[in-house]
Formats: sequence, C-alpha cells, structure tokens
Amino acid sequence: MEGDRDVELTQSPETLTEDDVCVIQDTWRPVYENRENAGVAVLIRFFSNFPSAKQYFDQFRDMQDPEEMKQSIQLKKHALRVMTTLNTLVENLRDGDKLNTIFQQMGKSHALRHKVDPVYFKILAGVILEVLVEAFPQCFSPASVQSAWAKLLGVLYWQMNKVYAEVGWESIKNSAK
Repeated sequence: MEGDRDVELTQSPETLTEDDVCVIQDTWRPVYENRENAGVAVLIRFFSNFPSAKQYFDQFRDMQDPEEMKQSIQLKKHALRVMTTLNTLVENLRDGDKLNTIFQQMGKSHALRHKVDPVYFKILAGVILEVLVEAFPQCFSPASVQSAWAKLLGVLYWQMNKVYAEVGWESIKNSAK
C-alpha cells in the first residue's frame, strides 16, 4: 500500500443514472440516521484490515484493538467527518458544480496537507460498501443498490485521482524524499 505510486487515472467511471441517484439517496437515509455507528464501523474495518492507513492519523496511529478504536473520540470525530462528507455528496448528486467543489476541497486537503496516498480512497470505498451491505442488509442487499453505490464510490475515487494529478501529486511525493 505504501511507497511510490503514480496517480491512477483510469478511464472515466460509469455515469450515475437518475435511477442510481434515486437509489443512492433512498438507501442513504437509514445510514445517515446512524452515521456515527456506521462511520465508526467503516473506519475500524478500514484500519483493522489496512493498518498502514493509520500512518496518517497521529491520534490513533498506535491503536490496535478495535474496542480501543471504538472508544476513541478522535476516531469518532473523523468518522463523522467522513459520513458528513458522504452525506453532502449524496444530497448534491444532481449538482455538478457543488460536487466539483467538494471533490476539489477534499482532494487538495488530502493531497497537499495530509499527503494521503490516493490508493486509500479506493480501499476505503470498498470498505464503505462492504460495511453498508453488512450493517444495512434491508437496504443494501439488492445487486442494483450495490451497483449504484459502486458507481458513486468509483466516481469519488476517480475524482480524487483527478484532483491529485491537478495538484502534481507525483512531484509532491518526489520532492518530499
């Protein structure tokens, strides 16, 4: 996971259809009503399965035990930030300008300030979908729901890579050596 990695600019992700947008927004409601628990579950799974991701978090970098992570105020705060950002994306799926602003802010922040390898967005996207399917089976069991969410998370990952490329991610990493 760590080390030298080019920004992965693959072909454009699948475009969300109006049906996808409706499915995403409908299935998001119960998740957002339980945003703290859902967000904490996502981050615990993410950090447990991909411990190298903790390198970017001084506050809980050394935590190994999922129960300890679950009690961490800093982890809960970050989980809420992740879920709030996802909520903003979901609420604005029909507003391309707003989405672009969100992607720009998030991408620049993670590339320039936090220096997070963009591959972690891809990994986190997979973890998010996995946790939502398990935690909300009544909403996320249908393949059509999972497909719509996979498209959205694919768009998120593609947009983050696009922003990273725009800010010169590779040159930033090389100058930090």
